[in-house]
Amino acid sequence: MTFWTIWWVWLSAALVLAILEVLVPGFVFLGFAIGAAIMAALIWGNVLIAALSLPVLLLFFAALSLLAWLILRRAFALPKGQVKYFEDDINDN
Repeated sequence: MTFWTIWWVWLSAALVLAILEVLVPGFVFLGFAIGAAIMAALIWGNVLIAALSLPVLLLFFAALSLLAWLILRRAFALPKGQVKYFEDDINDN
């Protein structure tokens, strides 16, 4: 058994990515963290066969991360036709 087929390795990666999301601004790592957490759940629940090769598992991870990122983008997007408008500059005192 290799380490990428163990569910808690994926959960640990999800935790590290979630912490990195808090430290680095920009809404970048949250989709990857959710993808890794879903991979951990799929491997733990024996839905995803742990005997798959690393490239196949990484393909599943990439697809799940992209799907999570698209759902998050849709959930937190501005309503249609609405534009962000800033009246004050942060540097103006």
